[in-house]
Parts: sequence; structure tokens; C-alpha cells
Amino acid sequence: TFKDRALITYSPHMLIEGILIACHAIRSYRAYIYVRGEYALEAEIIGTAICEARDAGLLRSPDGTEIAVTVHRGAGAYICGEETALLSSIEGNRGYPRIRPPFPAISGVWKSPTIIQNVETLCNLPHIFKMGGAEYAKIGPTKSPGPKIYCMSGHLNKPGLYERPMDVTIGELIEAAGGILDGLAPKAVFPGGSSSPVFRMDRPYIGLDGAEHRDSMNLRMDFESVRAAGSMLGSAGVIVMHEKTCMVEAAHNLARFYHHESCGQCTPCREGTGWVEKILFRMLAGDGRPGDVTLLLDILEKMSGTTICLLADSCAMPIASMVVKFREEFERRCAGTGVAAQAAAG
Repeated sequence: TFKDRALITYSPHMLIEGILIACHAIRSYRAYIYVRGEYALEAEIIGTAICEARDAGLLRSPDGTEIAVTVHRGAGAYICGEETALLSSIEGNRGYPRIRPPFPAISGVWKSPTIIQNVETLCNLPHIFKMGGAEYAKIGPTKSPGPKIYCMSGHLNKPGLYERPMDVTIGELIEAAGGILDGLAPKAVFPGGSSSPVFRMDRPYIGLDGAEHRDSMNLRMDFESVRAAGSMLGSAGVIVMHEKTCMVEAAHNLARFYHHESCGQCTPCREGTGWVEKILFRMLAGDGRPGDVTLLLDILEKMSGTTICLLADSCAMPIASMVVKFREEFERRCAGTGVAAQAAAG
């Protein structure tokens, strides 16, 4: 979701203006901008912009009270993208998610009512005020008004940021990003980043309901349409994979990431992500066992909805969808026909 990085780099004052509007709306006099640890330059840019706004006398509420805007740099933990873990980090503690309720709007940072918003959301506020709500709502579909920055990555000729109304389709976004590398056909698309269930684009598949499905290139990329298709748009981190992609390797890559980034607070996440990574590694090594696919789906099901935050679900949802929609690839790895087995056979 590199859109936030670009917004901070090129339009830091747009973010600050959005923060001031939000502070006025909820009568707050303190705001924090949480920046991941790797974004040293971006933290410097936003810090400079805050100083410029303060020197210009802009960091004040309508009643004249100064609004304190603080940049807080994290240490690079993925889990701190979860809102309550982020609060713990700001308070100087380990980034552990919190049990809710109470929700942050009731008891947030240092037990004060707190709202937590994405950079892109706050950057939309100045434009909504400038255009007016009715005019802004005319952009895109009725239930998902306004433009969206789509982060196009993967096997594309021109990966990058593409701002479009949310009635744009998957196919139109891929075309805008220069099409698939080497003229190959699309195989899979993650519409909302690596934590969203994958769409299969190359051919129909049999779902858990026993019916035949096909995820269409004509699917509209708004919140409602993507949800109705069985996935989620999230922050629109669209990942495109071409027809030569091994989905078992892709699944293992995801599992390794989520296992590494688990904070370890909840057993289903701490242990489950590790088990999933080990099983997928076993498949890739050519040592897959006949019951591994069923075992994998069983573990993923038990990880879902059983933890304090959604990191376990963020691992389970995409990998389970990959196993269901590309099951033949996973089954093949469990039948002694994997890379290691083929190499051993000569």
C-alpha cells in the first residue's frame, strides 16, 4: 500500500489539512502521524511540513487553541498497522493488539477517545470540503463515491499508483498499468493486498459450494462489488500474477511473511502461521503428503476468527482461497511430482 508513502512525500500539507479538519470535527487538540520505521525520509518530509504549518499559524483550532501534531516513528512491525497495536506502540509499549471493547473511540491512546484513520482518507477531506459533499459523491458508484488510489503491483509492465473512480474494472486497471509482462495472460489477482482472498482469472474453478465459478476481468473494483465476489478491496493494493506463477510458491511466500510478522500473543496465530509455512515448504520440497491439502485447509479454518486481531485471518483468508481455487496445483505437490521429486527422477 505504497499510496500513503507517495501522499506523504509529494503532498504532506494535504495530509496536515485533513488532520486539522478531523481535529475540528471531534474537538481534538492532539494528533499523531504514525510512520513505519523504514520511512526515514518520509518522516523528515512530514516533520518539515508540520513546522511550516506551525510557523504559518495554521496549527490552531477555530477557538485559537494550538493543535499539537506529532510524528511517531515505529520500528517496522507489520502488526502495528492494526489500530490497537498502533496505540500500544505510540504509548511506548510493545505493539500488541488489544481486546475490544473498549474500542479506541471510547478508550484509545492513554485511555482518551481516539480516532484512527488512513492517510488517504484524511487526504480526501480537503477535496470534499472544496468540492462539496454532493459534488464529490458524483464521482464513481453511488455506494462507493470518490476516487481511489489503486496500488498496482506484480507482473505488470507499468506498476505504480493509478487514481480512478471506483467503477473501474480489474481489466481496465491492468490495461492502465501497461498489461501483463511479456504479453502473458493473467492468472490471479489479489484485489486488496496480500491479506485479501485471491481471484482466479485463467479458468473456472469448483468452489466449496460445489458450483463452478469464474472471477471476471470485468469485475468493478468498488467495496461492494469486490465483497460480493468473495474478497475485499481494503486499501486497494492490487497484486497481479501471470499464467506462469506457481501458486504454491506464492502461498508459501505469504505464509512465511505472516509467520515472521505475528506478534505471538495468540496461540492460533503464533503456531498456526508456522504450521502453514512448514506444510507449504514441505510441498515445495517435493515431500508433500496425500492428506496435506485437507490438513492445510483445516488449520486455516481454525485460525480464522479465533484471535484478538485479524493477522491470523490475514494469513488464512488468502491462502485458503488459493488452495480452493488452485487446488490442482497443491494436490500435484502432494503426489510426488513436485520440483524436488522431478529433479530426483532425472
